[in-house]
Amino acid sequence: METLDALAKRASVRDYMNQPVPKDMLEKLVDAGRRAPSARAVEPWEFVVIIGRAMLDKLAGIISTGVFLKQATACIVVFCQDTKYYLEDGSAATENILLAATDLGLGTCWVAGDKKEYCEEVSRLLGAPEHLKLISLISVGWAVREPKQHKRRTLSEVLHWEKI
Repeated sequence: METLDALAKRASVRDYMNQPVPKDMLEKLVDAGRRAPSARAVEPWEFVVIIGRAMLDKLAGIISTGVFLKQATACIVVFCQDTKYYLEDGSAATENILLAATDLGLGTCWVAGDKKEYCEEVSRLLGAPEHLKLISLISVGWAVREPKQHKRRTLSEVLHWEKI
């Protein structure tokens, strides 16, 4: 798949088949995440891949907006060291993972992490040291159906030349 095709096709998936994602595909996703741009080339990220049903269910119970983790067969959790641009760097890594998953035919959904009420509990559950900030959790799996693309604003609505 071409990059621009992946950008156009990517959509959030919350319904997954009960079919595991092969380990090599999950490694490709993390590899895509680690290749994200990083301010000052700090590369502050750490990735935790969760495939155990019990842990996915625990996360779904902690995160009110992530109950669909109970259906996912994997979750990639993105943490970053507490650097000046941790949120930007971690978000870039998250987006790379989402696009790589689309390219591989996988469904994903970005669940917010930073500054959420469940940050500390998720971090403790996953054994993250205090110097790491929770950026995102990404549900991963095989979509039950082709994700529906929502209507987006047109290019002419968002593009401005020289000033707003």
